[in-house]
Amino acid sequence: MMITTMNHLRRAAAGSAWALLTGLGSLGAQAATAVNDLPGGPAVNQLNLHPPVTQIAEQQQWLHWVMLIICVVIFVAVFGVMFYSILKHRKSVGHKAANFHESLAVEIAWTIVPFVIVIGMGAMATRTVVAMKDTSNADVTIKATGYQWKWGYDYLKGEGEGINFLQTLDNAQREMSDTGKPEGDNYLLKVDNPLVVPVDKKVRIVTTANDVIHAWMVPALGVKQDAIPGFVRDTWFRATQTGDFYGQCAELCGKEHAYMPIHVKVVSQADYAKWVDGKKKEMAALADDPAKVWALPELVARGEKVYAANCAACHRPDGKGAGPIKPLDGSAIVLNDAAAQIGILLNGAAGGAMPAWKQLSDTELAAVITYTKNSWSNQTGKLVQPAEVVAARK
Repeated sequence: MMITTMNHLRRAAAGSAWALLTGLGSLGAQAATAVNDLPGGPAVNQLNLHPPVTQIAEQQQWLHWVMLIICVVIFVAVFGVMFYSILKHRKSVGHKAANFHESLAVEIAWTIVPFVIVIGMGAMATRTVVAMKDTSNADVTIKATGYQWKWGYDYLKGEGEGINFLQTLDNAQREMSDTGKPEGDNYLLKVDNPLVVPVDKKVRIVTTANDVIHAWMVPALGVKQDAIPGFVRDTWFRATQTGDFYGQCAELCGKEHAYMPIHVKVVSQADYAKWVDGKKKEMAALADDPAKVWALPELVARGEKVYAANCAACHRPDGKGAGPIKPLDGSAIVLNDAAAQIGILLNGAAGGAMPAWKQLSDTELAAVITYTKNSWSNQTGKLVQPAEVVAARK
C-alpha cells in the first residue's frame, strides 16, 4: 500500500514538473512573440501546479504542499543540527570528539520517528489515492486510445454513447513549429476535435494504446493515466466548472511526442446535449456505404481532407517525406501496388514507425489511398474503392 501511495504521489508531482517545463517553454517563446496565460493550460513563468477544477486535483495540490512543507522542515532540522554541530564542536575551537558506545534510545528514536512520519504522510494520501482509483458509477465512460501521434475517443456509456472521433494537432500549429514562428497562447495545444464532457458529471476515462505506451494527462483535472498497448487502465474526473482544459501525452512515445496535445472542453449539461445531438447527426451524415462505387474526383476530394488531418504531419503536404519518413510522391508502392498500400495502412509498417490506421473508415482509407495515387507527380488515374478495403480487413 505504501509503495502504491508513493507511486501515486509521484504521478501527482509529475503535474508540477509539467507545469514547470511548460512555464519555462512559455518564457522562451516570449522572446519571439507576446505570450499570455492560457486559461486551463500553462501560464507564463508558471512554477506551481495548475489551478484545480476537480476535487481530486484540489486534494493533490494540498498533498503536494503538505508533503513539500514536511520535507523542508525535515531538511532544515537535519541539516541545521548537522551544521550547528560541525561549527560549534570543531577541533579548531578546542572541542574533543566524544567517545561513547551505541545508544539504544537513539537507535529507537531514529527508527521510530521516520517510521511515524512516513506512515503519517501515507495516511494523509490514502484517501486521495483510493478516491483516484474509484471509477465506479460514472455518468459518462469514454475510451481514450493513444496513437502515434493523436488520440482516439469512443463514448462507450452514458449520454453520447456511440460517438467516436480522432483528436489531432491543428495543422496550422504544426506549420508554425516547422517554420520556427510560434504564435498564440495555445501554441502546440490547439486540436481539431476537443473532447467534450458535461460539467458536474463523473467522467470515466478508459485508456489503452494502439502502438506504443502513451499517457493521458490533463493537470487541471488531476488526471494522468498510462495508455499501454494490450492493457486497459482507467481514471476519472468530475469538473466543477466549465471551460477549456489542456494537457499532453506524458510518456515519450516517438518523434512526434511533442505534437500530441489533449484538449478537454467542459460544457453545461444543456450545451452537452446539443453537442451530442449535433455530433450524432454529423456522424450519420458522414457515414458511408462501403459498397458504394465512387468516382475518382469524389474520392480525391475526400482523400485530400483525410490526408491533411492524418498524414501530412509526417509525409508533408507535398508528399516528399522527411528524414526516415518515406516520400509518397513517386513511391513505387503508391504508383503500382494498391494491395500493398492497403495492407500498410491497415497493419502499419517498419516496426510501428508507420502506424496502423484501422480506426479510419473503409471509405476514408480508400479515399486517402486514391488521393496519394493522384496527387503531386503521381497522376496515375487509378483509384481504390471502399469495397477493396473491406475485403482486405477480413
